[in-house]
Amino acid sequence: MRPVERPAGADAPDRDRRRRQRCHRLRPRRLHLRRQRRHLRGRRTRRIRLDRARQSRMRHDHAGSSPGNARGAGPVRTRRRPAQHAVERLGPQGRDHRLRRQPERPADRLSLPEPLTGQAGGVHIVGTAGHVDHGKSTLVRALTGTDPDRLAEEKARGLTIDLGFAFCTLPSGRQVSFVDVPGHIRFVKNMLAGVGAVDASLFVVAAPEGWKPQSAEHLAILELLGISHGVVVLSQIDLVDDELAELARLDVLEHVEGTFLEHAPVVATDAIDGTGLDELRGALDDLCAATPTAADRDRPRLWIDRSFAATGAGRIVTGTLAGGSISAGDELRTAPGGRAARVRAIQTQSTAVDRIGPGHRVALNLTGVDADDLGRGIALVRSDQWHHTRSVDVELTVLDGLRNDVTRRGAYALYLGSGEWPVRLRVLGPERIAPGQTGYARLHLPVALPLVMGDRFVLRDFGRGQTVGGGTVLDPDPQLRAAVAQPDARAERMIAERGWIEATQLERLTGERVEPVLGGWVAPPELVEALVDDLRQQIERAGPLGLDLAGLDERQRLAVGTLDGVAIEAGRARPADAADVLADHPVIADLAAAPFSPPAPSGVSQRELMALAARGDLVHADGVWFAASAIEAAAARIAGLLSAQPDGVTVAEIREELGTTRKYALPLVGYLDRTGVTRRRGDLRIGGPRLPEASG
Repeated sequence: MRPVERPAGADAPDRDRRRRQRCHRLRPRRLHLRRQRRHLRGRRTRRIRLDRARQSRMRHDHAGSSPGNARGAGPVRTRRRPAQHAVERLGPQGRDHRLRRQPERPADRLSLPEPLTGQAGGVHIVGTAGHVDHGKSTLVRALTGTDPDRLAEEKARGLTIDLGFAFCTLPSGRQVSFVDVPGHIRFVKNMLAGVGAVDASLFVVAAPEGWKPQSAEHLAILELLGISHGVVVLSQIDLVDDELAELARLDVLEHVEGTFLEHAPVVATDAIDGTGLDELRGALDDLCAATPTAADRDRPRLWIDRSFAATGAGRIVTGTLAGGSISAGDELRTAPGGRAARVRAIQTQSTAVDRIGPGHRVALNLTGVDADDLGRGIALVRSDQWHHTRSVDVELTVLDGLRNDVTRRGAYALYLGSGEWPVRLRVLGPERIAPGQTGYARLHLPVALPLVMGDRFVLRDFGRGQTVGGGTVLDPDPQLRAAVAQPDARAERMIAERGWIEATQLERLTGERVEPVLGGWVAPPELVEALVDDLRQQIERAGPLGLDLAGLDERQRLAVGTLDGVAIEAGRARPADAADVLADHPVIADLAAAPFSPPAPSGVSQRELMALAARGDLVHADGVWFAASAIEAAAARIAGLLSAQPDGVTVAEIREELGTTRKYALPLVGYLDRTGVTRRRGDLRIGGPRLPEASG
C-alpha cells in the first residue's frame, strides 16, 4: 500500500500540542527552580562581593610592595605556599575559590623571536557565547590557563567588555584557539566582531540562572552567521543540586531545539574546582574532529580585530586568517583605504613562523602603514585579488521574534568580518520582509569593502538597539537596478546577468574558480554560440579576400582561432577551401616594375589594396602605393649614402640617388622616418635605429 501523504504543515498542531504538554509537565519543577534561583542569587551576590573585596585588598597590598604595579597593570600575585596556586577559602559553606595565575597575554607584549621554518599546523577557532556573567571567561581560563580578560576595567568589574583570546592543546594533540566574547547587551558589537570568523561555538549557560535574553540573542547571531558546530556547557553546576541541574539541562535543550545545537553534547562543569573539564575537553576533541578546516584558495583576507603598538616591534594587528596563506615579506593592502603594508613578522599562538595558512589566529607585525589606517573592521588583502564594493545584494533572514517588518525606513548597521558599518537598505521585490521570513535586499555601504559571494553578516537596528537578522552576500557587484534585480547564490546567475565576464573577475566576486570557455572569458553557452555564428556569417560575407581580424574585438579574435574550416593568414580569416586571390596579385608586379616612381593602381579595389598591405606586399605612404620590395631597396641605398656622408643627407640627394621626383621622394622619406629607418635633423636625414647595414 502506498503511504498516506500528509499535507505540508500537518505536523505543526501535533508539535504544538506536545510542546504544551511538556511545558505543563515541567511547570512545578520550574516554579521550584525559580525559588531556588532567587535564593542562590543572594548567596552568589554576597560571594562575588567577598571575592572582589579580597582581590581589591590583594591588589592594594601588592601595589604597596611593588611600585611598578601602581596602575594595576600586569598580573595579581600573592604570597602562597609553593605547592599551592592561590587556593583561598571564601564565601559560604567554605567554598573553594581559586585565583589562578594571570600572566600577561603574549599578544600584549609581543616579542619576535627568530621565525620557525615552515607553516603552523591546522587549528580550530572556537568562540564562546552566552549571557553575561555565566562564566565564559572563567571557563576559558580553566581550559587554557590564560585569562582572556586583559583590560584593567574588566578585572575590576569582573565583566568581559572586549574580545579576549587564548589557546590550548587538547588530549588528542589538536590545537584550539578560543575567542572569548562579552555577554552584556551593551557590548553586542564587540561580540559580533569576534564570532564572525569562528569555526564552532562553546555555548555557556549558567545552571543557577538558566536561559537568559542574551543567551537567545547570541544563539540567533550564531545561526545567522552560519555556524553549525558547537558544544553546550552548563556552568556553575556546583551551585545547584542534582534536581535543579537536570531542570536546567532540560531548559537548555528546549531552547536549542531546532537549532544547530539541538544535537550538541551538554557538559556540566564547574570551572573553579575542575568538575567536568576532562569531559569538556573530550567533547571539544570530538567537535574539532567533525568541524572542517579552512580551505586555502590563495586569496588571503584578514579582518583586524585588534591593533596595538608593541615595544620594540612597532604596529601589531591580530585577526583570524581566511582564504589563503601569508608569508613574512608579503605586501598587503588595507580595505578600505588601500594603504600598502609589509609583513615584517608573523606569530601564531606565541610562536613566530615565516608562513601561516588560513584558519589560524595570527598576529602580524606590519611596517609602512600608519596606526590610523589599522583598526578593528579593516581588512588586509592582496592587491588586485578582491573586488571592493559599496553596494551588495543579499539574502536577508529576519528574526522570528522581531516586532516589526524590515523596510527601507530604519537606521541599520551591518556587522561583517570584524567591522561595524552603517548601511542604507532597500528591500528587493516586496517593500518589506516580515519577521521569520527570508527575502532579498540591497545594502549600500559608506566605504568600499573586499566582499565575495557567500560572506555572512548580521544586521542590527541602531534606533531600537536590537538584532534585526542576517544572511549571505549574493552579489558583491550588482548590475541590475534594484527594481528588477533577482539575486541568488549561483555563479551561473551572475554570468547570465553580465554576459561576458573575465574568469579572474568572476573569482573576485564569487570566490569560485570557473573554467573559462574562451581564452580568459566566461559566458553563457548561448552567447558563445551566437558569437561563433556571427563570425561565420562575417567570414562568408567577406568572400575570397577574407575577414580583416584588425576590426574584431578580443573575444571575436579568440573565437576565430577555434573555428573549423577557417584559414587565417596575414591577419585575415577566409574559408579554408577558398583560393587565395591575393597571392601573386598583378598590382604587386606593376608597382615593383617602377619601384621609386610607381603608377597609381588601376583595376583593383581599395579593399584589395588594404588586404595586400595587411599581408605585407604593399606599403601606403601619404597617398602613394609602393611595393614592399621598393621600400627595402630604398633603405639599402640610403644606407650607402649615409656611409659616405655620416653627417646626413638631404631629400634632394636621396631623390637623385633613387632617380625619382619630389612627388615620390617626400612620401617615401616620410615613411622611412616614421618606421625608424631614418631620422630628421633639420634639413638632413641621418640613420635611425632600423637603418640596414650598408653593402660593401
